Amino acid sequence: MNIDLLLRSHESKTLEFKRDLSSADGVLRTLVSFSNTSGGVLVLGVDDKTKNVLGILDPFLTEEKLASLISDCIAPRMVPEIEIHPWRQTYLIVVQVYPSPVRPHYIKKLGQERGIYIRVGSTNRTADSAMIDELRRSVMNKIFDEQPMPEVNSEAIDRQAASELFSKTRDLKAQDFETLGIFVPYGKGKVPTVGGVLLFGRTRENYFPYAYIQAGRFSGIDKSQIADNVEIKTHLPIAVDRAMDFLKKHANKAIIIRNIAHEEKWSVPMDALREAIINALVHADYSQQSSAIRLAIFDDRIEVENPGLLPFGLTIEDILQGVSKARNRVIGRVFHRLGLIEKWGSGIRRMLTSCLEGGFPEPKFEELGTHFRVTFPLSKMTEKMDLDLKDHKILQLLKNPKGKSTHEIAQAIQLSSRATRSRMAKLIERGLVSEIGMSKQDPKRRFHLK
Repeated sequence: MNIDLLLRSHESKTLEFKRDLSSADGVLRTLVSFSNTSGGVLVLGVDDKTKNVLGILDPFLTEEKLASLISDCIAPRMVPEIEIHPWRQTYLIVVQVYPSPVRPHYIKKLGQERGIYIRVGSTNRTADSAMIDELRRSVMNKIFDEQPMPEVNSEAIDRQAASELFSKTRDLKAQDFETLGIFVPYGKGKVPTVGGVLLFGRTRENYFPYAYIQAGRFSGIDKSQIADNVEIKTHLPIAVDRAMDFLKKHANKAIIIRNIAHEEKWSVPMDALREAIINALVHADYSQQSSAIRLAIFDDRIEVENPGLLPFGLTIEDILQGVSKARNRVIGRVFHRLGLIEKWGSGIRRMLTSCLEGGFPEPKFEELGTHFRVTFPLSKMTEKMDLDLKDHKILQLLKNPKGKSTHEIAQAIQLSSRATRSRMAKLIERGLVSEIGMSKQDPKRRFHLK
């Protein structure tokens, strides 16, 4: 494991720093969260606020105490990898936790109602009942939208709407409804699935009152003034076009002149936004009975947000590489057959490609609370860096993978150590440089390119 690389990184969904075991509850929460979500690495011996490397005085005693804490305080049993790593004249303890096949884990003294935690960004959150149910489904490889709904009459499915949507590609027969997963065998007959009701239910709102798109256009850059809004409560495949109609209503077109001819171009990345809306509909956690899918248009950005974190085991880095897990197989299967999606895992990459080819800034992907949000900036925000020749020389020096110390940099740019520290602080603040050391005064502190 590359310790220097870990120390150069920020806390995230899969990384956390702790000074020591003095706050044992915080350590246990992190380990439980990692095991329940996407795994992660806990580093003991680093101040989580300053990132100063403090080290562990007695690593073997601390390792033994940590192993006992995990064994005594967490259920079901968890067996992470615990390693002692030398760093300068001290030691760090690195705990590697993998996504658990027996989740949800919980802290024994809090019980299963209050002791189950999940990882959201760089924080640990108590899992609510819906999240706990999803954790259990994920272990059993059960998909929410494939579950039967025996309480719903088969006539509750709008077969005509489904047939009309498929009419351009095929004539839907009775067997096709079962093949798509809209109906499943149950008892002596067939009943609609959750996905079937979500897609084509006549009274979907009776069972899933938040399974719709809430679209709004706001004046300014926050939600204090709403200029227009609409609730899109039609069948989910049709909702895609309704949402795009709302976007086009509030987007501008620019005229691009090439020689004598001219063409019009949308001022927002329409293709990427369409992908984001489809992605939100297919991957939303409809078991969360708390909020709708949201499309929010501001002066400086557009946000597409759906209830539900990434499926357990996935990180944002994973989805950027095209890794995907099905949250709603029935919805995904129908959207695929309708040509709305090409294949699992391709939507995020197509968003990025569409923005790149259209000359738009890349979208931002993040997990917030129990939601997943994609943000599209509407203009490139370039910060004036005001870098002088010495700053550029520093950045060139730091291309060395081993980094440079304050003394080495000061000699190279011919400034005092004090002036160099001041200059480095500004580069760190601008997000260009990271540092690894035991304190600000550490003579062996090293700087690296971000």
